[in-house]
Amino acid sequence: MSHLPGKFVWFEHLSADIPKARKFYDALFGWHTESLPMGAQRYSMILNGDGTTSEGIGGYRHVAPTERPSWLSYISVEDVDACYAAALAAGARAVSEPMDFGPFGRGATLTDPTGATFSIWKSSQGDHPDPARTPIGGWCWNELWTTDDARALAFYEQVFGYTHDTMDLGDDGTYYMVKTGEISRGGLMHSVRADAPSMWLPYVAVADCDATAARAKALGGKVLMEPTEIPNIGRYAIAEDTLGAAVAFIKLAG
Repeated sequence: MSHLPGKFVWFEHLSADIPKARKFYDALFGWHTESLPMGAQRYSMILNGDGTTSEGIGGYRHVAPTERPSWLSYISVEDVDACYAAALAAGARAVSEPMDFGPFGRGATLTDPTGATFSIWKSSQGDHPDPARTPIGGWCWNELWTTDDARALAFYEQVFGYTHDTMDLGDDGTYYMVKTGEISRGGLMHSVRADAPSMWLPYVAVADCDATAARAKALGGKVLMEPTEIPNIGRYAIAEDTLGAAVAFIKLAG
């Protein structure tokens, strides 16, 4: 059992209509869902795979209808309580305090100083190792769209010990790739939409970006960014599901 601090290890869809979310994503990415006991309640776990070698990659969680549907990202940490305190000291706002989740692990949720919500997590089973190549239907990247990229970068580097590489986006500014050691864990950029709130946008690996975008539309979702080529990286698009949560997907190059 080993942990990979700084890795995004879980993604949770928050909405007031789990069946509607499941219907969209099962058809879009080929996922399936299992209902697992968690204390006195049950948890809808997302699995990716053929049904025999499926791997849990996330879940669905019910929230009040007044909350904006979204994907919540979980970052692996060595010590949830210490990281929670460090995040608050660095300007984060508490959403939920550290607590144990049955035999699965310990976590907490915060909002960073620019307004993006995320969770921290210490799994009792350890973290899945980094794959040589992300399987189709698996999470392959996470990207922070923020109203203040300099402040966000300083926060995540201070709290999680990230370093970063940069890429010039021309008129759109600078793209930061946050890293643990030599492994890139996610991206960070100033939001291209002035009216958009700060948010983490997760990416799913797909076999065909254009076909997935067409399928998202056919299922009742919206394509916010049409399929676009990123040289040497892949072809990606951004969609909004039938509840209003944003998700990205990419056909990776190579």
